[in-house]
Amino acid sequence: MDLFRLTATEASAMYRRGEVSPVDVLESAIARTEATEPRINAVTEQWVDEARAAAAASEARLARGERIGALEGIPLMLKDEQPVAGRLLEDGSLLDKGSIATETHPIVERIQAAGAVVHGRTTTPEYCCAPVTHSKLWGITRNPWNTDFTPGGSSGGSGAVLAAGSTILATGSDIGGSIRIPSSFCGVIGFKPPFARVPGLAPFNSDTYCADGPMGRSVADVALLQNVISGPWVGDAASLREVVTVSGEAGPLTGMRIAVCLDLGGYEVDPVVEANTCAVAEALVAAGAKVDFVELPWGPDRVLKTAWPHFGAVMGPFIESVLEGDPARAEQLMPYTRAFAESAGGDYVEGLVAETAFYRPFAELMTGYDALVCPTIATTGLAADEPSTDSAAIFSQLMTLPFNVIGRVPVLAVPSGLAPNGVPTGVQIVGRTFDDATVFRVGAALEQELGLWTDPAWWPAV
Repeated sequence: MDLFRLTATEASAMYRRGEVSPVDVLESAIARTEATEPRINAVTEQWVDEARAAAAASEARLARGERIGALEGIPLMLKDEQPVAGRLLEDGSLLDKGSIATETHPIVERIQAAGAVVHGRTTTPEYCCAPVTHSKLWGITRNPWNTDFTPGGSSGGSGAVLAAGSTILATGSDIGGSIRIPSSFCGVIGFKPPFARVPGLAPFNSDTYCADGPMGRSVADVALLQNVISGPWVGDAASLREVVTVSGEAGPLTGMRIAVCLDLGGYEVDPVVEANTCAVAEALVAAGAKVDFVELPWGPDRVLKTAWPHFGAVMGPFIESVLEGDPARAEQLMPYTRAFAESAGGDYVEGLVAETAFYRPFAELMTGYDALVCPTIATTGLAADEPSTDSAAIFSQLMTLPFNVIGRVPVLAVPSGLAPNGVPTGVQIVGRTFDDATVFRVGAALEQELGLWTDPAWWPAV
């Protein structure tokens, strides 16, 4: 049995029964990382010595029968964007090469307190500005399913290490699809929490489009990590005081009504993606749900017109602050970073009005449904070195951004099948505002009914 392919819930149960130790599982993950990293290039740094000490401490606590944390002994990698005091924080940019973080992200503190064995950091595109993962600093991160293709971005490194088997849990963040895009392309599970469910750091903790979230290889694993990182934090005034617990336990969907929208009002969806989404709809019916195919009046043009003022107000000034008014620094930026900053813009107040109008048809639709299901990405893959400099063209393929525009909705991304090129496809399960529990209930039922990623044969043999 390959221990690196265990889910977190499986590993935790085996720890409690004394069938395997955290040390064994960590060593399996480290060996797997060494075997896959030359090709995948998804890890920025490994903390092997510290991780081995943490795994040994977990093993001792388990042996003594002490009270243990929810993530006790589970190997986990952190997205490089999330700072750890005293550690590198380079954001995939030559401009920040060698920079050291002065504070620790609250979700990292919670993950460490829950007993996880943090053993590495994962790659991102520069400043998380692209749906692909390559940079001048770290090079090209590749998809374990087909190395000609990208694992997605910006949490592409996290998606890649999960698919490759280099870790058991990982963290991500999402401002336009950055958890869900790599979840889809890598065949893993990812959750974009609703705004303020998970605490963050300034300035993006106040950005309604943005959320840090969990990634894993099962719905139960993602629920486990989400329950650890969510909840209010004294350093984030936006963080919600309500504590919501989610579950990955599978059960029937009897009595639930689910809407399926194939194109969100005008995205050009690849026939394979559409067919796999229809297979998901059939699985929902088999699980007991009432399923209707519906329409929404969105489409990529309206999405971009609505979102660009927001990005112009948030990401544009952020990139300008990084440049410090020095044109020479701009030359060190990735072309996609410059293109994104230059494309975004518009009247911010008009953008806020547009966001409210954008939300209304979704809200009206959801008065009659418990959840909405749609494709995650309209296409079946992007090249590993995709320039990503034509922002409008790239975003017209990503069906994730609408749910950042209406950022208070929870979205669980799960696989839907495979494309002929070997790259997975995926769907988004979207809930009403702040209804996290429902999307996990639907996701767990789909996981059981489809039987895709629960099959050991699902994972790539990179």
